[in-house]
Amino acid sequence: MPDFVQQRLQWNDLSLILAVARSGSFAGAAVRLGVSTPTVFRHARAVEERLGTLVFHRDTTGVSLTAAGREAAALAERIDEDIGALEARVGNENSDAAGTVRLATVDTLVAGPLMPLIRRFGSEHPAILLDLRSSVSMSDLRQREVDAALRAGGEPPESLVGRKLCRIAVSVYRSNREGDGIADDNAWVVPNVELAHLASARWLKDNGRYSGAALQVNSLYTLTEAVASGIGSGILPCYLADLDPRLTRVGEPIDELSSDLWFLTHSELRHTRRIRVLSEFLAKEFQALRPLFHGERPA
Repeated sequence: MPDFVQQRLQWNDLSLILAVARSGSFAGAAVRLGVSTPTVFRHARAVEERLGTLVFHRDTTGVSLTAAGREAAALAERIDEDIGALEARVGNENSDAAGTVRLATVDTLVAGPLMPLIRRFGSEHPAILLDLRSSVSMSDLRQREVDAALRAGGEPPESLVGRKLCRIAVSVYRSNREGDGIADDNAWVVPNVELAHLASARWLKDNGRYSGAALQVNSLYTLTEAVASGIGSGILPCYLADLDPRLTRVGEPIDELSSDLWFLTHSELRHTRRIRVLSEFLAKEFQALRPLFHGERPA
């Protein structure tokens, strides 16, 4: 048995170590735990004194974990997952679809067709409160900062379960604006390094569009606004850009850049009543929206 277990670590000790591991600082851990930073400092020193070994490595860039700390964090992660699973099973004993669902999404869906769906969901299921978060990463979903997410991509990671809602088509768009100051046909707005994972970013680089780009941005919503203002052409999701009267599509969707939209949640939550109700509602609604998401032009 590891030495730190023999020293009878308590759950609040493990919670501290896990919070530091996830945030990378004592100040960030304090926010996650809902306590003051000095309290975290004192707790950290007490844990190390009790164990007789260093758990936290402190330097000018922040706080990281020693080998002992990483072992404790791994244990805390497993316990946290078990607690989450237990809470989900206990919560599911009540068959009523009620409670809060923390739902992560992206800014382009918020600016596009999502809000009317949210309004209808609230009307049909008033006992379920959606806590909508548009700036949450996939790592936050895996770490249980949220209960579910709407995300584009391939097959979900092993720690999550997913329901494929529809295909997302993308195409090149440019502004409808006329007059002085409108960019020429060779000007492009491109994703910056924060969006380097996007297939469109790789496509633009392969096709030489980063050379002399007019603007780089870190969100697709910002990219939409930049293209609409006439700064340059850009690759945008059809479900957002086809609804924007400021934009004109240039050509058909680029098949190789399409992706799937998923509803993702934790495996132990998928049978929870409120999660299942939300999943089924979104599946039905996105089925009706498939022509828009697939980039099918009206006849």
